[in-house]
Amino acid sequence: MKRKKVIALVAHDNRKEDMIEWVKWNWRELIPHKLVCTGTTGKLVSEALFRKAEDNNEICPEVMRLKSGPLGGDQQLGAMISEGKIDVLIFLWDPMQPQPHDVDVKALLRISTLYNIPSAYNRSSADFIISSKLFHEAYQPILKDYSGYILRDLGF
Repeated sequence: MKRKKVIALVAHDNRKEDMIEWVKWNWRELIPHKLVCTGTTGKLVSEALFRKAEDNNEICPEVMRLKSGPLGGDQQLGAMISEGKIDVLIFLWDPMQPQPHDVDVKALLRISTLYNIPSAYNRSSADFIISSKLFHEAYQPILKDYSGYILRDLGF
């Protein structure tokens, strides 16, 4: 994981305001990094960062927009994590609202854990990640060796 990180930002509908508020509060910390967002979250994050950067004569960071979560964005993001293209995941999900793509959401949570990337699922943990001294440093997460699982005898 390089100093300049690729940060995924995802928020369910009832948490989008929280995400935009968090992005506006932390925009200076986010500017040096590349951002990847799902659907509408990406549009809102881009607009918020553009306004903040413009108001402060800064360059707005690159924001890559994937598909909306229910249309495959969560799966796109999971694939990027498994390919080593995402360094940090900030996912403000709504635990009180059933999601039509709940299986995809669970898969995304699972894959971020499997590949041991720093992940925040609420604002407090997002604040801890972005304020960590490791946030702007090179960092190499330790990956569990799954070769035993991959090479196991299936008995066929």
